[in-house]
Amino acid sequence: MQEHFETIQRIASTTTLPRAMNFLSTRTNEELNLSVLTERLKQGKDVLTLPEKLELWDKLKVLSFTKMVTSIWSVTMLSLFVRVQVNILGRHLYIDIARCQESSPLLEEASLIGQDDEQNFLARADFLASHGLPALIFNMQAAASEVLKCKQLKDIFDPLILHETIVQVLDTFMSMGRPRHWMEYLLPEDAKLPSLAASQSGDNLIISDMPKFDQLMTETHTVLSSNEFTNVVDVSLKTLVNAIVRDIFVDQSGAGTPSSGIALVKLLPRVAQMSQLLLDEPTSNQFVQTIKNIQDVELFFTILYANALTV
Repeated sequence: MQEHFETIQRIASTTTLPRAMNFLSTRTNEELNLSVLTERLKQGKDVLTLPEKLELWDKLKVLSFTKMVTSIWSVTMLSLFVRVQVNILGRHLYIDIARCQESSPLLEEASLIGQDDEQNFLARADFLASHGLPALIFNMQAAASEVLKCKQLKDIFDPLILHETIVQVLDTFMSMGRPRHWMEYLLPEDAKLPSLAASQSGDNLIISDMPKFDQLMTETHTVLSSNEFTNVVDVSLKTLVNAIVRDIFVDQSGAGTPSSGIALVKLLPRVAQMSQLLLDEPTSNQFVQTIKNIQDVELFFTILYANALTV
């Protein structure tokens, strides 16, 4: 079983996640194309009025942070979501194989996961990019606007101030709406299937009686709704923000920025650039690897695969 578990983790890292990340990268750049603003600022350097320039710079400030923090959140969530999927699916497949090897005639009629169910289930990893992203960006931009409204382009940003700003945007975003509202960006409404609550309310529904695809989706929704998953998300976001801030304040030559910090206007290009680095191909993406190597994350998926997670 340990060998199968390790194989599942490799599949998530080298096959499932790269495909989903590539789509997410494309869609993020489509939805948040900052080149329109930067080109207008360059081309209108001598023709734009001062109020027009300030308005464009303010938009660029908000959208640069929106794009970076959206990428931080979506890369973290997609990395974790794909591994939730693959571990749940892998455990079901392992059990199916074991059942097929049993000699009991009763087990020969066991409902196995079909290829269509497997493909449809894994395709849900694209829901964020294909459906959830516009609403995610809208709300993240609202959060960024709120946090940055008092930040001037001339303000000096050091690592601590940048870290606090990113965390404030994330906290503002995560506190919007009802608890775990962010699940709407990751899963379609139909993922909220009869759920385990139905069996607790007097109905005779048992999860093993559901069609396989519904079982997989219900388990995924249940895991994402768990306190354990929320804790893993918190740890992952904090770790990733720390890594991002370190990376921004070290230039390509490896030299750090002055300890006194840097003006926000000069920091914006680095902030905007981080989105593409975050959305790079996962096998060579230092930020994806950072999430994967967090001890709490490793433990969470070990427990999930063993089906011992308390939800």
